[in-house]
Amino acid sequence: MGPVHVNGGEHAARAAPGSGRVQSLERAIALLTAVAASSPDGETVADLAAACGLNRATAWRLLATLEQHALVERDPSTNRYSIGFAIAHLAASARMDGLIRRAHGVLERLCATTGETANLAVTQRVGLTYIDEVAPQAVLSARWLGHQASLHATSTGKTLLAWLPESEAETMLAETLSAHTGTTITDPSVLRAELAATRGRGYGVSVGEMESSVFGVSAPVLDSRARPLAVLGIWGPDTRVPESRFPELGELAKEAAEEIARSITP
Repeated sequence: MGPVHVNGGEHAARAAPGSGRVQSLERAIALLTAVAASSPDGETVADLAAACGLNRATAWRLLATLEQHALVERDPSTNRYSIGFAIAHLAASARMDGLIRRAHGVLERLCATTGETANLAVTQRVGLTYIDEVAPQAVLSARWLGHQASLHATSTGKTLLAWLPESEAETMLAETLSAHTGTTITDPSVLRAELAATRGRGYGVSVGEMESSVFGVSAPVLDSRARPLAVLGIWGPDTRVPESRFPELGELAKEAAEEIARSITP
């Protein structure tokens, strides 16, 4: 890792007296910048301290404070630091308005084209939260805005899991898979096979697995690293969204998700 430059200099964390800048805060910012630039496996205190021109004890105290506020995370097995959930949450909050603004027209078009509800969920630390939804005016639709998706029992949740690295997906599914309906997948091995099929076809499906009469499909909105930023879903009652419609709706969901991805990624 090379030296971290904050405010124009490697040792800018040492703010000059009377500058109006807070030295400890600038050092913490330098460390956050260094953590963000580190490898996917994170960096040790020693490497981060060297990159920021700090002694190890100072770096350790600052990192411990940042960890307490979830701005960084420490892997207890390796003592390496990576960016924490609070940073991801702040970034998600910053991008959410822009994401809704760019995606809403796509959801409106999907709803008009299919006659079904179209919604968008964003990735969170422990799953997905629905942030926008467009439903046909003549249809009484359950509102999922602000609710979290059950990862193993919805097309949106299974889509997220299918595009995450296997280790991350397994972590999210560490608890028992609860049965919501008679078709909910509760066997981990069966779910793994379903996730592989989901990735192979390019979209996820749910056959009444969260609510027995609600069927749907979902596709991932991927970033430049092919990681899921959000998941787009199309769903409705089983009388209007039978499994025979899944291929048609799945292709529409994939195209719409790719359109949203192009609008929000460089």
